[in-house]
Amino acid sequence: MATFLVTGANRGIGLEYCRQLKARGDDVVAVCRQRSDELVSLGARVESGLELSDSQSIDDLVNRLAGLSLDGVILNAGILQSMGFSDLDPNGIRRQFEVNALAPLLLARALVNQMPHGAKLVLMTSRMGSIDDNTSGGSYGYRMSKVALNMAGKSLAIDLEPQGIAVAILHPGLVRTRMIQFNPSGIDPELAVEGLLARIDALTMDNSGSFWHANGEPLPW
Repeated sequence: MATFLVTGANRGIGLEYCRQLKARGDDVVAVCRQRSDELVSLGARVESGLELSDSQSIDDLVNRLAGLSLDGVILNAGILQSMGFSDLDPNGIRRQFEVNALAPLLLARALVNQMPHGAKLVLMTSRMGSIDDNTSGGSYGYRMSKVALNMAGKSLAIDLEPQGIAVAILHPGLVRTRMIQFNPSGIDPELAVEGLLARIDALTMDNSGSFWHANGEPLPW
């Protein structure tokens, strides 16, 4: 049995992570801004009222978790604001950088001392952060923030290697969640998380820092 921390845990992919981790017998610390009834019903430890783009909230979370060893940290929380070249929103771009790229990096730094040798750090990114895969343009803030997160993940894999902490950079696929208005072309969160957990379980120091689709396909940078 392992202990996993999951951010953005009150709905969507984060909630499904908590559900499947609990179902297989792992302990779960579910971190969110606002708890949901579905999350509470899982029996996970819920740490709510936290805005992880705020340094004080990160400090608060670390204090709440004092003494707890974390075998896995899944940094899933993120936001999406659609915008094209004709309707760029500089504040929206900055906010996506803060939430999608900077907050996971700062949280990883804050929690790493509670992660033992052999622990796993998971960054939930998107293939929209792949420069080589960008064939449609647009989505400036989201794409740019995910490129930044991917770079952070690669650097973390190098910097955390001496501590024996492996890093996964994972794309869930197009998933039917509120973030994408439950796009009917997407897959169920259950299926996405099954694939994501398979990638996490297969994560080693040898493949640390790689960029993977939930289905096992390596993705281009």
